[in-house]
Order: sequence, then structure tokens, then C-alpha cells
Amino acid sequence: MTAKVLAIAIDCHDAEALAGFWCGALGQEISTRFDDAEGVTYVETSGDPVLVFQPVPDAKALKNRLHLDLAPVEGGQYDEIDRLVALGAVVIADEPEFPWVVLTDPEGNEFCVLPPR
Repeated sequence: MTAKVLAIAIDCHDAEALAGFWCGALGQEISTRFDDAEGVTYVETSGDPVLVFQPVPDAKALKNRLHLDLAPVEGGQYDEIDRLVALGAVVIADEPEFPWVVLTDPEGNEFCVLPPR
């Protein structure tokens, strides 16, 4: 037996807003909203991978233990970074010795942008 990744869950304060950012970043759309037993509304995106945004009361305190690595489908790495910054991302590290640039989404979750592959 094996398992497969069904979705990547992202803790956040504003599920709608953060899902909107990631839909813009990945060319996805919001596909589903659902409530848990306590009435908390989760937002799920279409596409591959499926992202699920789950509201939590806690503030992000430390570096992510898991993050997404993105690469542009069209254009160059810095064109993609500029596009993501226009959507609300922030560049936090761009060190010439590494091929990736580290950004954060509007809620401070880190992700990397690499050159096209």
C-alpha cells in the first residue's frame, strides 16, 4: 500500500484572500468552500496541486517547515518574481550563490521561485 498527496493545507487568517493570491500565482480557481464541525470555512483551489486554506487563530511565528518551489511556465525567473510581487508577495532573500529567490505570500508563508525548467 502507498498513499498519495490529496492536497496541501495552508494555515492562514483570511482563507479567501490567501486563496485568491495563490489562485493568481498558480493560475487556479477556487473550486470549493466547506465548513468543518465548528463552522470554520475552508477554501479549496482547483488544479494540481490542490491547495486548501484553513483558517487558524495562531499567528505565524517561525520559518515554514514545508514550502512550495515555483518556476515560471513562461518568461524568466525575475519576470515571474515581478508578477508575484504585483499580486502581493514580498521578496525576502535573493542571494546570488543560490539559484532560488525566497518570497513570502501576503500572510508571511515562505516560498521559492527558481529559474524555468
